[in-house]
Amino acid sequence: MSGKLYLVPTPIGNLDDMTMRAIKVLQNVDLILAEDTRTSSKLLHHFNIQKKLTAHHKFNEHKTVETIVNKIEVGENIALISDAGTPGISDPGFLLVRKCIENDIEIECLPGATALIPALVNSGLPSDRFCFEGFLPQKKGRQKKIQSLIEEERTMIFYESPYRVLKTLEQFCGFFGSHRLASVSRELSKIHEETKRGTLRELLDYFKSSTVKGEFVIVVEGTKNKSKS
Repeated sequence: MSGKLYLVPTPIGNLDDMTMRAIKVLQNVDLILAEDTRTSSKLLHHFNIQKKLTAHHKFNEHKTVETIVNKIEVGENIALISDAGTPGISDPGFLLVRKCIENDIEIECLPGATALIPALVNSGLPSDRFCFEGFLPQKKGRQKKIQSLIEEERTMIFYESPYRVLKTLEQFCGFFGSHRLASVSRELSKIHEETKRGTLRELLDYFKSSTVKGEFVIVVEGTKNKSKS
């Protein structure tokens, strides 16, 4: 009898955001796939979860996906977790899910932590329609990607590292216009959580004069369709 794949969200910062259901699932599966076993070991130790961990990340997922599917097909229940948040959202998971679907393997995704929704709701920008762009390409295709979003009317959500956030805000000013409204959240759910709102120029000036640390979520207002005004 075939087992099941569980997609289990983990806290993006505050460990109190771990759900009771997530803990129960991780306690009962046969194997846990982790993006970084060192990071996940600390999480599992905190919740006294003693299960075998195997690395599953973007550098090995193409090679390991068949083996994982075979394990589930012979009856093992396997959970996939990422370093933070929901697997498959700018993290490994898509390839494994697709392969499980192709092999008629049952998949269960638990609801839980993700950075994009709190940042969106907290931005004060329209949240009824939005598009999630994740991380922009670091080099090749970066400007072309931003260019393609100039006429996007929905609120846009981006993930960014502290090493590129100033560059990203500068490029957004150039492509979207420095007066476009936006919001920048960092260290969500952690002690030093911060959200700044304003125009792209105001946000760029603020973070140029601040210490840039933590993981960032940038929320940008969509373009206003002048033909409807």
